[in-house]
Amino acid sequence: MNALGRIIPFAFASGLNLYATIAIAGLCSRFGLVDLPDQFRAFDKPWVIGVALAMYAVEFVADKVPWVDTAWDAVHTVIRPIGGAVVAVSALGNSAPATQAIAALLGGSIAMTTHLTKAGTRAVANTSPEPFSNWALSFAEDIVAVGLTWVAVRHPVLATGVAIVLLAIIVAAGSWILKALRRRFARRSA
Repeated sequence: MNALGRIIPFAFASGLNLYATIAIAGLCSRFGLVDLPDQFRAFDKPWVIGVALAMYAVEFVADKVPWVDTAWDAVHTVIRPIGGAVVAVSALGNSAPATQAIAALLGGSIAMTTHLTKAGTRAVANTSPEPFSNWALSFAEDIVAVGLTWVAVRHPVLATGVAIVLLAIIVAAGSWILKALRRRFARRSA
């Protein structure tokens, strides 16, 4: 049940910052901060942690530069959902192939949802002439990704609840935006 409870928050965090998610899970496992299941042993290898931290450092800088972050997000439109699927399957551990496929689909879908929300929000922030909104969003994303991963490691059920609430907010906001756009274009055509 704990492994299942980690799939949603890990996938959510992977959509925001895949490298931070892998680094936090790996560091927690490597240093025994929590007793993680064996399936996380893939993330606690020094070279995996090193690569994740190095890529996190690159992303940290790229995320603070307007338009560079948009290009970075465009490239990661493929990487984050795949990473979210891999992290979800790893969180599940040894299970039947059908269960692993469902976990991969769920993890990839959640990571894609959070990634597209992040990328869209950042693209809108880039139209602002001041850089502070972009920096604030970037720091907030990092805090949510690291915090949610940490909570998922320690309290998977709580982290799952938080991730589900955040996903519901994303869906509600997306629905509201689509309705507003439809009304706006309906007025223009009339």
